[in-house]
Amino acid sequence: MTAKTERLRELAGHAHVVLWDFDGPICSLFAGHSADQVADGLVEWLEGRGLHDLLTDDERDTEDPHVVLRAVDRRHPASDLVVDLEERLTREELEAVATAWPTPFADPLIRTWTAVGARLAIATNNSPDVVRAYLATRGLLDCFGPHIYGRSHDLQYLKPHPHYLNRALTVMGVAPTSALFIGDTPTDCQAAREAGVPFLGYARNERKEKLLQDAGATDIVSSLKPLLTVVRASSGPGERDVARSD
Repeated sequence: MTAKTERLRELAGHAHVVLWDFDGPICSLFAGHSADQVADGLVEWLEGRGLHDLLTDDERDTEDPHVVLRAVDRRHPASDLVVDLEERLTREELEAVATAWPTPFADPLIRTWTAVGARLAIATNNSPDVVRAYLATRGLLDCFGPHIYGRSHDLQYLKPHPHYLNRALTVMGVAPTSALFIGDTPTDCQAAREAGVPFLGYARNERKEKLLQDAGATDIVSSLKPLLTVVRASSGPGERDVARSD
């Protein structure tokens, strides 16, 4: 057994609750509905209301819709403008669900962890409605039940704030050290650190891996397959049959 496999076994073995980020570890939400086009649409919507100067040049050029949303909230916190912009982003995310791509090995990993008795939750900066819509298309909604914690109109709680993680831990009645958070961004890593939850970074390319390393992540995988292998190995024969039925 390699040191990396042993570390994955240790992380999985201590996790009574597994917290997931959504866009990245579970799916690529904007695989067929480009995130940069969504960001451009939000910028154009603001400019159409005479708010061109509300954003900096870098914010106008971003490929991340959340950068636009955060920028507006910093300048007009809890305003009707923020509410309208957040709702517009939610509509774009819901449209993206139809063309989202599942992250390789995520579906069977979720089912396997559920089969062996772990409880699962989602802590995301995406809309909870979007998460539910996607999980329903994959037959995975029951694996998470009510434990989907994500973006509302109150944007101060977006990660890296640990609010969504803390809320999940409180509702599920588990200590941070008995959980594991799987995420793919530096803000995920920071939120996990502030919540006191062990963190496993998912990096689909070298750029993502470097960003996670710079954020302080020490446990990073480029594929969920090794983790799936570890979790399957922890299950009994009947549970393995269920886990392999995918």
